[in-house]
Amino acid sequence: MDKIALIVGASGIVGSNLANELLTTGWTVYGLARRPRTDVPSLHPVAADLLDPAALETALADVNPTHVFITTWMRQENEVENIRVNSALVRNVLTALSPKHTVQHVALVTGLKHYLGPFEAYAKGGTLPPTPFREELPRLDIDNFYYAQEDEVYAAAERDGFTWSIHRPHTIIGKAVGNMMNMGTTLAVYASICKETGRPFQWPGSEAQWNGLSDVTDARIIAKQLAWAATTEAAHNQAFNIVNGDYFRWSWLWGRLADWFGVEARSFDGTVHPLEEEIAGDAELWRDMAARHQLVESDLNKLASAWHTDLDLGRPLEVMTDMSKSRKLGFLEYQPTEDSFFDLFAQLRTDRLIP
Repeated sequence: MDKIALIVGASGIVGSNLANELLTTGWTVYGLARRPRTDVPSLHPVAADLLDPAALETALADVNPTHVFITTWMRQENEVENIRVNSALVRNVLTALSPKHTVQHVALVTGLKHYLGPFEAYAKGGTLPPTPFREELPRLDIDNFYYAQEDEVYAAAERDGFTWSIHRPHTIIGKAVGNMMNMGTTLAVYASICKETGRPFQWPGSEAQWNGLSDVTDARIIAKQLAWAATTEAAHNQAFNIVNGDYFRWSWLWGRLADWFGVEARSFDGTVHPLEEEIAGDAELWRDMAARHQLVESDLNKLASAWHTDLDLGRPLEVMTDMSKSRKLGFLEYQPTEDSFFDLFAQLRTDRLIP
C-alpha cells in the first residue's frame, strides 16, 4: 500500500532530514511550512499558515496523507502563549485532515522538556526527575506546551481512529538555517568567529554540564525512528526517547570540537560565559566574514541560536536519556556523537555556511 507522508515543518532540522529519509525509502512526501522548501527533488511543497484554519484547509485540499509527522513549534514569550499557539497548530492540522479519513498514524516530535519543564522553569533549577530520563516518568505539575500538543494528538486519535507515536529527542544536531534551536550550527559559527579573531573557544556553560554525562540527538537518527515507529505495529500508541545511543562529557568533547576548527579550547573556569553575550557584538564581523569568504548567509541570527545553546549548556544538572524502550521493540540504530558534529561541520563548510 502506498505510504503518503505529510511533514509539518519540513524545512526544519527534523523535518528536512525526515523528508530525505522517507524519499529514499519510497514514500510520497508532502512538506508543509509557511515557506516550504522547493529545492528537494520529489518533495511536494505545501505553503500555509498553521494558525489559519481556512488557509490550511485550502492548502491541504488535494493532500491525502496516510501518515502525518508534526516536527515544528512556534516560540512565544511565555508558556501560557506557547500552550495556546502550539496546541492550536497541532489541532488545526489534524482538524483539516479529519474529513478525509485517510490518516493512519500521527507522529509528534517534542523533547526532553517533557521531563525538565519549559525553558522558564528548568533554567531556574528546582526538583527534577532523576537521570537517565525514562518514558514512564509522570508529567510534571507545571504548564508545558508539550503536554498540550500531546493531548491534541490523543483527542484527534480518539475521534478519527488513527495510531500515534510521540518522540522526545535531546538537543538535535543537524543542518538548518533560521532554526530556533540549533546548537551544532551555533557552535560552528562561534568556533569560526574564534578562528577569525584569535579568541579562545571558551566553554560557555555550567560546571554540572561540563563534568556531567550528556547525550544529543542526530537529526538523521530521529528521522529513522520516526519512520520506524510509523510502520511498526508494536511501536504504535507509544512515547519514545530518541538520542544517539552514546553518552559523553562536554569536558571530553569540547577540545575535539575545537581541534576540528583549529582553535584554542578553554575549559570551565568557574564562571558561566553565555554565548549570547560572547557573540552579541559580532553581527557586523559575520557580515564581513561572509563577504570575504563568499558565504551564502551573512545574517548571524539566522545561523546561531545562542539563547537556546546557553539554556542547554547552562543547566545545573547532567541530562541524559534512556533508550531501552525502543531498543526492546527493535529500533537498534546508533550514531556516534563525535561524527554528528563533525559531519555537520563538514556539511556547513561544503554548503558555504561557515568558512
